[in-house]
Amino acid sequence: MSSNVEINNRPEYDEVIQKIADYVLAEPNFSKEALDTARNCLMDTLGCGLLALKFPECTKHLGPIVADTIVPNGARVPGTSYSLDPVRAAWDIGCIVRWLDYNDTWLAAEWGHPSDNLGAILAVSDYLSRKNLSEGKPALTMRTVLESMIQAHEIQGILALENSFNRVGLDHVLLVRVASTAVSAKLLGVNREQLLSAISHAFVDGAALRTYRHAPNAGSRKSWAAGDATSRGVFLAMVALKGEMGIPGVLTAPQWGFYDILFSHTNKDLATKDKKDRVFKLPQAFKDYVMENILFKISFPAEFHAQTACEAAVKLHPEVKDRLDEIEKIVITTHESAIRIISKEGPLANPADIDHCIQYMTAVPLIFGDLVAENYEDEFHQSHPIIDELRKKMEIVEDPRYSKEYLESDKRSIANAVQVFFKDGTSTEKVEVEYPIGHRRRRRRQEGIPLLEEKFKNNLATRFVPQRCAQIFDLCVDAKKLETTEVNQFVNLFVL
Repeated sequence: MSSNVEINNRPEYDEVIQKIADYVLAEPNFSKEALDTARNCLMDTLGCGLLALKFPECTKHLGPIVADTIVPNGARVPGTSYSLDPVRAAWDIGCIVRWLDYNDTWLAAEWGHPSDNLGAILAVSDYLSRKNLSEGKPALTMRTVLESMIQAHEIQGILALENSFNRVGLDHVLLVRVASTAVSAKLLGVNREQLLSAISHAFVDGAALRTYRHAPNAGSRKSWAAGDATSRGVFLAMVALKGEMGIPGVLTAPQWGFYDILFSHTNKDLATKDKKDRVFKLPQAFKDYVMENILFKISFPAEFHAQTACEAAVKLHPEVKDRLDEIEKIVITTHESAIRIISKEGPLANPADIDHCIQYMTAVPLIFGDLVAENYEDEFHQSHPIIDELRKKMEIVEDPRYSKEYLESDKRSIANAVQVFFKDGTSTEKVEVEYPIGHRRRRRRQEGIPLLEEKFKNNLATRFVPQRCAQIFDLCVDAKKLETTEVNQFVNLFVL
């Protein structure tokens, strides 16, 4: 036989794809803590989306692609009057959820925001519920939404534990697309073969570049990239439901597969000759670990690597607010990931650029005692030159312990410390915060939940009258009632 021909034996589906599919198809068996956390996550995620509707740069992206399109049994977009097909509805929901960088976060070798997947989950569940009712069938319940959220969080989070996509230049929204595809397909009622096909297509799409998240190209695409990914997941699930064939060896195919094409790197410091080190590692089985350990952004709409720096700055505010012109330098002690992702000097071009700058996000609470979404707008930035004056006085220092404990599974800290030095030789104390409010360790989760509920109330009030706000909040904090509520009835509460 000639050596110039390929053997065309179609392989079995890659093991990673099969593990994801089997997890999604298994009978749900989640802990009470995971379900309760999913309920809090639902509140927080929808609240973040409602708050984003205050910003025209966000709302200009919403609605049907073709104006006045009518979609029978369309999925609703919370906080709006839109009724859209589930693919477009997922885009809109994902966009508003992520716009302000205020929803939950997962930090490991890769980071991301697993609640981005709510775009797909809610859109598909709402669409199916309305369609079912029109055909005399039962609607889905919110218990199904919560279980789907747990699964999407788990898929995205476990894939992120030891697989760093950012180190090879790929954006973490790839994991949103994969997770959204898997859970959307399950909701749509696919069989195992169709599910495997759907997941394989999510990987064969490749991955977005991280260019739009980093200086000097940071921009607003990072605020809608997750909406795009979760929407694509719905589309691929629907394609697979029609019987579209899959790509079984999408990850492992020599030369043409994901591992060889996208999970290697030409940089000699990152590349390896051993191919076994260029495959996805799954250090533990899929269950409900990620939802149980998810990080809520409660205090600040800030990229998560800076959350504790903001908290430290708020603590220092009373001591420095009247001495801003006396400051000689500000030392921020942080971890490697923060330095690589959000440390930057020089001009800040737009709000998306600003909210990925640890120096800016520390300066504002030092000066004003808080950091809110409006602080990223150009008008605010340009009106307060003191912010950039303080940025120029900042030094960024890595603490190796912070970097190490950031990755340790029993810690997952996100530590920062801030210390201010004055021209007269005096200084503040070094204020260190290792775990932000909402973190599972050191009782910061218990400390954070009342604040998360207050955040949700405030976000509801930006869109609805007090009576509607109270109705939504009372339902969301009643776990048993929420779980038995039909999805379409729940979503109707958020429709204008």
